[in-house]
Amino acid sequence: MDKALWYLLTATRGGENRARIIRALSERPRNANQLAEVLDVRYKTVRHHLDMLADHDVVDPGDNEYGKLYFLTDQFEQHREAFEEIMEHIE
Repeated sequence: MDKALWYLLTATRGGENRARIIRALSERPRNANQLAEVLDVRYKTVRHHLDMLADHDVVDPGDNEYGKLYFLTDQFEQHREAFEEIMEHIE
C-alpha cells in the first residue's frame, strides 16, 4: 500500500486531487457529485480519480449504484501514517 500511495500521490498527474479526495473522505463518506462540489472539480475528473483510488484499494464504493458513497478502506486506514508522511513531503 505504501508504494501505491507514493505512486498515486506523487508519480502521476492528479496526485493533488487524489490527496484532496482522500482528505474529504476522511471527514465523511461522500458520493462523486458531492466530492466534485466540495473540491470544485469537474464530476468526470472526480470519477477518474475515484476509479484509480478504488483500483489501488484506497477507497471502496458502497453497494448502492445510484449516488454511490465512497469510503476509505480498512487497508488504507492501516497505512494512514504513510499517507500523512507523503503529504508532508508534497505540501
